[in-house]
Amino acid sequence: MKRTFFTICVVCAIASLSSCRSAKEVATVSDINGEWSIVEINGSEVVLSEGQEYPFIGFESTTGKVYGNSGCNRIMGSFDTNAKPGSLDMGALASTRMMCPNMTLENNVLNALKNVKGYKKMGENIALTNSSNRPVVILTHKIVVSKTASLEGEWKIVEVNGEAVPSDLEKKPFLNFDVNKKRVHGNAGCNMINGVFMTKEDNQTAISFPPMAATMMACPDMTLEKKILKALTEVKTFDLNNKSVGLYSENGTLVLKLAK
Repeated sequence: MKRTFFTICVVCAIASLSSCRSAKEVATVSDINGEWSIVEINGSEVVLSEGQEYPFIGFESTTGKVYGNSGCNRIMGSFDTNAKPGSLDMGALASTRMMCPNMTLENNVLNALKNVKGYKKMGENIALTNSSNRPVVILTHKIVVSKTASLEGEWKIVEVNGEAVPSDLEKKPFLNFDVNKKRVHGNAGCNMINGVFMTKEDNQTAISFPPMAATMMACPDMTLEKKILKALTEVKTFDLNNKSVGLYSENGTLVLKLAK
């Protein structure tokens, strides 16, 4: 009888410890909120070229938005914020289609993300897991450097919805950012425009432009101006690349390109 009682106690103790350990490992949607660097893929450490940044993925736990960069191209998608804790299905992520010198890392990232079905804690990191609960991607907190500061100053509008802005215009369209005041002014091709821009603390690439005030001059051709003003209302994110800025719509379409 004593031996049986002792055995039962040991089994209970082991079960209790296992339960506690499992509870600590269970992650909720709030644990994955924010931006994460992708540092390991299918058991192999991500190796970067000189000057290259880690690919990253970001989750907005309030909206279910997924965004990031797979090493060259931007990625975007969504997930169910009400799913069972530890469960994650991002479906088919959309991606921009730029060609880069080395697409190996990008392809590895995208192929791994296709297999993600869940997530769990690994110390301070997060593991994105496959249907067998095995890690396919390891994430670590992204060191966030404010990108909006780099928008400071005047930028020429050089492209609208994939079409180059003519270089011989009398009035060159431009945007001038005052980052501290979160204000922007410029010229849309005919009239002067003034307004503000909005960002998000938990998404360093998010930016939007509420409707801007504009002067009321009539010009011979208002087509370009109308396209620029419409494009500004569609902007949701931005991306910096050397001395150019891309402003993108909700679905990742490049609607405006700016250059110094």
